Amino acid sequence: MRTQVGIVGAGPAGLMLSHLLHLRGIESVVIDTRTREDIEETIKAGVLEQGTTDLMKQTGVGDRMMRDGFVHHGINLAFSGAIHRIDLHELSSGRAVTVYPQHEVLKDLIARRLADGGDIRFGITGTTVAGLTGDRPVISFVQDGRDQQLECDFVAGCDGSQTYCRFLIPQGAIRTDFFRQYPFAWFGILAEAPPSSDELIYAHSDRGFALISTRSPSVQRLYFQCDPATDPGEWSEDQIWDEIGARVGSVGAAIKTGKIFARAILQFRSFVCEPMQYGRLYLAGDAAHTVPPTGAKGLNLAIADVHVLDRALGAFYEANDTGLLEAYTSTVLRRVWRAQHFSWWMTSMLHRFSEATDFDLRRQIAELEMITGTPSAAKVLAENYVGLPLT
Repeated sequence: MRTQVGIVGAGPAGLMLSHLLHLRGIESVVIDTRTREDIEETIKAGVLEQGTTDLMKQTGVGDRMMRDGFVHHGINLAFSGAIHRIDLHELSSGRAVTVYPQHEVLKDLIARRLADGGDIRFGITGTTVAGLTGDRPVISFVQDGRDQQLECDFVAGCDGSQTYCRFLIPQGAIRTDFFRQYPFAWFGILAEAPPSSDELIYAHSDRGFALISTRSPSVQRLYFQCDPATDPGEWSEDQIWDEIGARVGSVGAAIKTGKIFARAILQFRSFVCEPMQYGRLYLAGDAAHTVPPTGAKGLNLAIADVHVLDRALGAFYEANDTGLLEAYTSTVLRRVWRAQHFSWWMTSMLHRFSEATDFDLRRQIAELEMITGTPSAAKVLAENYVGLPLT
């Protein structure tokens, strides 16, 4: 087989890149070890930045998002017995976020690529990549028991945090990994209950952090800070609701309860790989970086990466210009590290750290009071939360 861009991974980065390249007339083949059903049924939350929603609408994959997503013009910070609203729309010159789950984004992208005649190979095994330092890399894999080889001009490593592609960049002399593990995790649930709040509530409490979110008019998504070793199966539904209520009850938020039908532990890590390119290989999304979920940046960073990579590949094929490809790492890392800082800032401001002293707790309250009481500080949070423009 022969194509222009071989894409390893059918997540947000890989599928959006394939879609954007198609609109330019650039061919691609996407491969993934998971089945289509696995990809579309893995439930993940999603807070989409303004730039992400704009790109989806502009490129024809935003119809369901506009119909079913929840546009939020603000978020709430809860602490010291009160709820304080941050007006994202006013503070960021009319921008907002849309709550629309990641797996729904993937459904939209898969449906569009297949409708456009796109080549997506699901359920493959044995992926290897060779020839990255030449001009004809080859991706080898097994599909339906048959060995396959895909020759291409470029390889996009979009295979998520369990990546194979990242390790194709030699560590040490070329690749440096920056990693931070946090001492807590999130206990996340999905429950059959109407929304407890029209907008997200980020709650700071003596018992630890909690997040009140929504997925649909009849389904809530909620999280609370926990030990990373927590077994979600050991908690009864009553214990879960009692714990969430204890963390937000003091601020007057009335939690609407219902049957819990999904629960999971979400680990907290920060990671960045530098550089994000090697020869004809370009990494995008979680294959190159992960962030704590507090700032809601993961999917949005993946979309921002491939927005840059699409423009760079377009310049190469349209004008034989390699400048944007050569600058890919430096271009995307500016946004990546800013998102890392924002995610760390939100995390450190809202969570209870095991080693925290009374000084640390009072400093957190002072910081939250500054954010909610100072327009210039609130503006910094709002502009970063809704996302920097993709340009």
